[in-house]
Amino acid sequence: MASAPELRILGRTDYAATVQAMQRLTEERDANTPDQLWICEHAALYTQGQAGKTSHILNPGDIPVVATNRGGQVTYHGPGQVVAYPLLDLRRAGYYVKEYVHRIEEAVIRTLAAFGVTGHRVAGAPGIYVRLDDPFSHARLAQRPQQRQAGSGAPVPDFSGLGKIAALGIKVSRHCTYHGVALNVAMDLQPFARINPCGYAGLATVDLSTIGVPATWDEVAQRLGQQLAARLAP
Repeated sequence: MASAPELRILGRTDYAATVQAMQRLTEERDANTPDQLWICEHAALYTQGQAGKTSHILNPGDIPVVATNRGGQVTYHGPGQVVAYPLLDLRRAGYYVKEYVHRIEEAVIRTLAAFGVTGHRVAGAPGIYVRLDDPFSHARLAQRPQQRQAGSGAPVPDFSGLGKIAALGIKVSRHCTYHGVALNVAMDLQPFARINPCGYAGLATVDLSTIGVPATWDEVAQRLGQQLAARLAP
């Protein structure tokens, strides 16, 4: 019988060592291996997804760039960001990748709501966004995701008036997940200006601190961990 993933708040961890540990667990796990949810923070680095284009890394300077096997383009990790790595067996959990992504995003939205912030999805661009003019407004976005007509092309993301507060980059191997989601709490945001975040030139990036929410890393880590553990349960 599958159960909610075990929550482990690890604090600051080395990125490369953490990825190696996730890969090892994923490769060695069997049908009885319990699911886990790792919450951590990394030193400053850029990570480049499998399909990532080097042209999106504009001026990395002294910040290391690490190639990684998650989906997506380039993003930045650094102190003051809560990074969550769900290590789940989706077949045992009973849902598919699209539902998995939706559940992660919902956990982020509920976490932000606990701090009074309204998170939004954007069609065609995984992750969570907030209004730059009023992050606390509950009004629906004009560009909110709509039901797609059969045969219609993929939507072109519309980031008008929005800043990205959480980035998603996942890997699924033999029905098992690793990598995950990063939520910006109180960071130095300047390194985001030295890349095209998630492959989008000029995409604004924000954190809770810059939109007026004085939350600590520990508070957000606990809240996001609890939300993810509950929403990723079978």
